[in-house]
Amino acid sequence: MNNKMPELLSPAGDMEKMRFAIAYGADAVYLAGQRFGMRAAAANFADDELRAGIAYAHAHGVKCYITVNIMPSECDLPALPAYLELLADAGADALIVADVGVIRLAQRYAPKVPLHISTQTSILNHEAANFWADLGAERVVLARELSLGEIAEIRAKTPKALEIEAFVHGAMCISYSGRCLISQYMTGRDANHGACAQPCRWNYTLMEEKRPGEFFPVEEDARGTYLYNSKDMCMIEHVPELVRAGVNSFKIEGRNKTAYYAACVTGAYRAAIDAYAADPAGFVLPQFCREEVNKVSHREYYTGFYFGSEENGQHYGDSQYIREYEVVGMPVDCGADGHAVFALKNRIFKGEELELIQPGKPPYRFHADGVVNDEGEALDLFNVPQMRVHFSFPFSVDEYAILRKKKERPS
Repeated sequence: MNNKMPELLSPAGDMEKMRFAIAYGADAVYLAGQRFGMRAAAANFADDELRAGIAYAHAHGVKCYITVNIMPSECDLPALPAYLELLADAGADALIVADVGVIRLAQRYAPKVPLHISTQTSILNHEAANFWADLGAERVVLARELSLGEIAEIRAKTPKALEIEAFVHGAMCISYSGRCLISQYMTGRDANHGACAQPCRWNYTLMEEKRPGEFFPVEEDARGTYLYNSKDMCMIEHVPELVRAGVNSFKIEGRNKTAYYAACVTGAYRAAIDAYAADPAGFVLPQFCREEVNKVSHREYYTGFYFGSEENGQHYGDSQYIREYEVVGMPVDCGADGHAVFALKNRIFKGEELELIQPGKPPYRFHADGVVNDEGEALDLFNVPQMRVHFSFPFSVDEYAILRKKKERPS
């Protein structure tokens, strides 16, 4: 068992998401430059932004790991040395890598930067983990296909200095540990270069060779079958089991998600880890933690492969997300006197119930009374995107507070 509490590692798809992840309790963030990372759809960081982002994280006592985990083609290699030197000079706390060629170059051009071996390498056993440790890796990111028992065995048979990182929350890839050729085959977008089009979420039907144009659903759903589509992982209720298995770093998936997602999910896992640290023997998950992860856009949750591959099924029968809550305001000017200004994201009716979320606190429910615009007008409906909306609270409001509400049901 770990004597030290696990690191909470949050996604940072851009600078705004990084700030919110850090504000809501991340111990470390992972991000990519605009080259060589596995999430090309995220905004990511230009070279000057990488320097600024790393500096911002360090100023807040947070580590910053940079993904350089594509499987590069020959044409990608010439630009890598200068990029690796840039990351080293900028102070990256680690490089997340998968390709052995990239690892060789990193050891040559960024020799003082620790190496974290990406989940793309499919580390499923202690011999594989020890192989990477022998090559100088400080951390391995385990394949998602492992059970808690298998992780515990890997922990017991690897050097204690080798850190173990594992995904605890977010989207699952139907292909083995994220390595997929479907996207490239169907769209020309290479998943192994970070440009996955997510065809595993698409609607599929079956066609018999001698009956062209006749499409048969594989399942009963008339819309077709989503046979490659996976549920989302959620381990918020299983912090003790993860710690006992020897996981050093809890990784949240989601660099393509919103700042709101980064805030909610990071805040929930932060509170869960802190509750466990305060009383390991009598750990009780704070109620709002489970509620928080359900208030972001997600597919149906399950516990991945941690409790066995058939624990509650990976397959998700449609492409729909669960979106029961929506953001209505992002912070513009929040202060100690309780006055807070938010930029409107979705409409607000006078008197309707809203929730205010803040770092380190459970959500605060209230009704939108006494809300005014910049001119001091108390409108019955605020519905102009980005308009400034003023609230008064009986407490100080954090600069990273967010307003949300339960989505209106179609009439």
